[in-house]
Amino acid sequence: MSGSIHEATIIDGVHRQTALCILYGRPVTRILEGRGRLVQNASVAATELIRQAILDGRLEPGSRLKEEELARELGISRTPVREALLMLQAEGLIETTPNRGAVVRTHDAEDLIDLYQLRALLEGYAAGQAATRISEADLDVLQESCDRFDAIAGNDVRELVRENMLFHSTIHAAAESPRLSGMIRRVIELPLVYKSYVWYSPDQKRISAHYHRQITNAMRGRDGDRAEHLMREHVFEARDLLVGKVGSTLAEES
Repeated sequence: MSGSIHEATIIDGVHRQTALCILYGRPVTRILEGRGRLVQNASVAATELIRQAILDGRLEPGSRLKEEELARELGISRTPVREALLMLQAEGLIETTPNRGAVVRTHDAEDLIDLYQLRALLEGYAAGQAATRISEADLDVLQESCDRFDAIAGNDVRELVRENMLFHSTIHAAAESPRLSGMIRRVIELPLVYKSYVWYSPDQKRISAHYHRQITNAMRGRDGDRAEHLMREHVFEARDLLVGKVGSTLAEES
């Protein structure tokens, strides 16, 4: 199994079991008294940690995910790991094959075109809905996010991803549709979406920042149609970059 997850610690005590899982320096979950709750919350924590390891490339596409190895590395039993893998399979991040078991899912250029088409429709609709519902406080969050995005160095992939996700998730939440947010999450959380920032040139970063500001302005003007249109353009711009890079990579490997 390529990559490493070493971001979880399980501490077993006489009177309680506590798990503190760290993701980018922030606690994901704490597991307190009770064996039942320990297993339930451990599976949630394991899901978050394995998901992030997939998204940031520590677990690469095609990597085998062995329950025993993951359980040993996370310091938990195989039961919550098995549950975590089932959840990630339902999300489309991993797949099960007859000969290899659970593996990190791979995507070709055709898959990405379909996924980004769906993402453009969903995120565009979310932006249109959010424009008429977003609070002034969240508009300020978007504005501050734009400022931070501009200030991030182009080679700081982790910060670019984090700030981009904050910007988009703020809009998703402002649309006030948990079902829609869940659908969007499934098409956004792909390893190659993260990797696309590695391929960003200074010009591409400026284009992305420009769209963020234009979308924020449309939101502030309560212009749902413009916000929807800009968000779709923004997603298609990202699609073209990613599909082009993936196509080039596949051509080089063939």
